[in-house]
Amino acid sequence: MRNIYSVLVLSFLLAVSVSGQNDQQAVSILDKFSAKASSAPSVSMKFLFIRNDQVQKSVDTLAGSVALSKNSYRLDLPDNIIWYNGLTSWSYLPAEDEVTISEPDKKDNSFESRPSLIFTMYKDGYKCRLLEEKSDSYLIDLYPTDIKNEIMRVRLSIAKPSLDLISFEYKMREGVVITLAVTEYSLSKTPAASFFEFDPAKHKGVDVIDMR
Repeated sequence: MRNIYSVLVLSFLLAVSVSGQNDQQAVSILDKFSAKASSAPSVSMKFLFIRNDQVQKSVDTLAGSVALSKNSYRLDLPDNIIWYNGLTSWSYLPAEDEVTISEPDKKDNSFESRPSLIFTMYKDGYKCRLLEEKSDSYLIDLYPTDIKNEIMRVRLSIAKPSLDLISFEYKMREGVVITLAVTEYSLSKTPAASFFEFDPAKHKGVDVIDMR
């Protein structure tokens, strides 16, 4: 089975992609942030993924990195590496020396099948508000228009004037707050196509589970 934190990170990346049509100043900032990221050859981030369960009084933290280029991505976590080249996905578990190969449905509007949506799906589903503007950053809150949404609030911190992502978090109804604190953000890297593909030569003897 895929590492649970990989699922959380992938879901989180999609969840923070949407905003609303309430505060026009916030929308304008997000438009610029989106346009800059979408026009770059890739978006590369190193981050700390923090899951704070306020009910159970527990905090889990892990470090990871992600690189996105159009509809390709590579997600590196301590227990799981995922490559996706726009057609095929490889999920590798180093501890088990096992890789699962699949082909996500391209019609599925999820991060797993269309990662570029995290920069283009922000016009629907949430109301947004510019909570605070400092000399070096913007703080924007997003609220779901669907009152049954399990997400209560999404919060983005964006650097000013660079429009680099500083952090984002979402607060769940069950008392869990998930934060992705970006430690490195780059729009200048141009990864080769092979960067988004699993290389069998580097993982000889790996157990292959082909789900295609």
